[in-house]
Amino acid sequence: MISLAGGIPNPNTFPFKAASITLDDGTAIEIGESLMKKALQYSATPGIPELVSWLKDLQKKMHNPPTLSYSPEKGQMELCVTSGSQEGLSKVFEMLLNPGDNVLLDTPTYSGTIAAVRPLGCNLIGVPTDQHGIIPTALKDILSRWRPEDATNPEKNNPKVLYTIPNGGNPTGASLTEERKIEIYQPWAPSFLSMDVDGRVIRADSMSKVLSSGLRIGFLTGPKPLIERIILHMQVSTLQTSTFT
Repeated sequence: MISLAGGIPNPNTFPFKAASITLDDGTAIEIGESLMKKALQYSATPGIPELVSWLKDLQKKMHNPPTLSYSPEKGQMELCVTSGSQEGLSKVFEMLLNPGDNVLLDTPTYSGTIAAVRPLGCNLIGVPTDQHGIIPTALKDILSRWRPEDATNPEKNNPKVLYTIPNGGNPTGASLTEERKIEIYQPWAPSFLSMDVDGRVIRADSMSKVLSSGLRIGFLTGPKPLIERIILHMQVSTLQTSTFT
């Protein structure tokens, strides 16, 4: 069976045949005609399979999240490539939040996050920070306004999301200590992903400060049921991150 659903163009009609990219150390990366055809064609929404596999290995090496061995239903770790972490964040917020929801976030925090959440009609609740990021006692004081047992009662409107930049915060540059990360995660149990035994952490990574911001490459790591929903959203919005990138 040949599917006609994709509307895949004939790669022989593409005007670009080959390219050579020179790195700052003088190394040349040659993109021949065969690879160029693949780079200019549609690809899988979650990302090129080889790249997704490499990124999963990277997350295992760097964070070794407990959810790696979980079943999909329990929140097995999954990953998808996005057009920078900004797209990933926007998709996460649109998936999780409804108008009137309470959202906790660092004060101050990344302006792109505020711009993504405000149009959703949510209440932004700032959590005080210092040179080591979110202050756990301040977070506990804010959370004391709600009872944990009301978390599943929508009428009580318990905070649904805590957004934080644990390392190299924007705009402060602050990084949470390991002790603070544990203190923040544990009351409700290295990186939050590495201690996520419940499948409730979604981590957004970006290549913008490592390779270049214009390439627009990022990736989301989190529970499989949630990442799969984000992939479905991407299929009807951006379709995929640039294959060439």
